[in-house]
Amino acid sequence: MDAAKVKELRLFVEQCKKNPAVLADPSIAFFRDYLERLSLLICSFSFDNQHPLQKGPLVDEIDEDDFDAKDSPQVDHESDDEIIESDIELEGEIVEADNDPPQKMGDPSVEVTDENRDVSQEAKGRAMEAISEGRFEEAIEHLTEAILLNPTSAIMYATRASVYIKMKKPNAAIRDATAALEINPDSAKGYKTRGIAFSMLGKWEEAAKDLHVASKLDYDEEISSVLKKVEPNAHKIEEHRRKYDRLRKEQEDKKVERERQRRRAEAQATYEKAKKQEQSSCRSSGCTADECAGGMPGGFPGAMPGGFPGAMPGGFPGAVPGSVPGNIDMSKILNDPELMAAFSDPEIMAALQDVMNNPANFAKHQANPKVAPVIAKMMGKFAGPK
Repeated sequence: MDAAKVKELRLFVEQCKKNPAVLADPSIAFFRDYLERLSLLICSFSFDNQHPLQKGPLVDEIDEDDFDAKDSPQVDHESDDEIIESDIELEGEIVEADNDPPQKMGDPSVEVTDENRDVSQEAKGRAMEAISEGRFEEAIEHLTEAILLNPTSAIMYATRASVYIKMKKPNAAIRDATAALEINPDSAKGYKTRGIAFSMLGKWEEAAKDLHVASKLDYDEEISSVLKKVEPNAHKIEEHRRKYDRLRKEQEDKKVERERQRRRAEAQATYEKAKKQEQSSCRSSGCTADECAGGMPGGFPGAMPGGFPGAMPGGFPGAVPGSVPGNIDMSKILNDPELMAAFSDPEIMAALQDVMNNPANFAKHQANPKVAPVIAKMMGKFAGPK
C-alpha cells in the first residue's frame, strides 16, 4: 500500500481518537457504517476457537467501547465476591485469654485520708514481699486491699497489672493498666504492662503502640526486648491491611468502570435503535435520509427521528418550519463536548425527543436541571444571526 496513504490514514485515525465527533461528519458516513459492520463481524467470532483473526493486530486495536451493546458477546467480568484475605505468618507465642470475672476496682470518688494512704502502703509492702516469693495470688489480695484504700493511686493499679502478667492473665492486666492510665495518662508502667498484655493476646499493633509510648516515657531493657518480638508482627499486619485495602479499592474501581461502560453501551444501543427506526421510516415514506432528517445530511447527532419539528411557533429562528436552519454551523454542535455528552444520556435524549414531538412539552422539562440547560443550549445554537 502507498506509504503516503498509510500515513494519511494514520493521521486520520489519531484525529478520530482525539475527537470522536469527527465521525459524525456526513461526508464520511460510509466509513462510520463500515466501522459498525466491522464491529458486528468481529463480535460474531467465537473466541474459544483458534480463528486467524483472534490474535490479529486489527482485533487487538479495536476499542471495546466500539462494540454495539446489543450484539456484543457477554464478557465474564472479574468476580465481585468479597475478597478472602490470606493468613499472615506471625511469630511469637500467645496465651489463652483469661475470662475470669473482673477484679475489684476502687471508687475514685472516695476521699482518701492520710491514714488510708498509710495503710494502703503497708498492704503494698506485703504484696511486694509475696511477689518476691512467687506467691502471686496472695500478692493480688494485698494489692486489692491497697487499691480499695487508695483508689487514686495509679501505681497500685499498674503494680497489680504486672502481677496479672506473671499469672498469665492479660485481660485482667489490661483492665488494671487502663485504670492506671485514666488516673495518670503519663504512667510509663501503665503503658508497659498493657503493651505486654496485648502482646500476650496476639494484639500486636496495640502492643507496639503502647510499648513505644512507654519507651518514650521511661525506657528500659524489658520494653526493648518485647518490642523486638512485637514490631515485626505489627509491620506484617499493617502491610497485609494495606494490600487488601488496595485490592478492594481496585475491585470497586473496576466495578464503577464496568457500570460506566454499561451505561455507555445502553446509550449506544438507544442511538442505534433510533437510527434504524428513522431509516425504516424514511424507506416507508419514500423520502431521502436528508429529507427525513429535516434537511441535515446524516441526521442530527443522537438520531432523533424526524429532525426538529416545525410545530414550534415560527420554527427555529432562520429556518424553514420542520427543518434545521440552513445557516447553522454543525461543527459548533459536533465540537461542543457538553452537547455531545448529553446526547449519550438516555434521559436527556428522551426529553429532547419529547420536545421534538411536541414543542409545548418543553414547559414540563423546564424544572429538570439536567434537561433544561441542554434544550436551552440547543435553541441557542439554532438561533439566527443577530
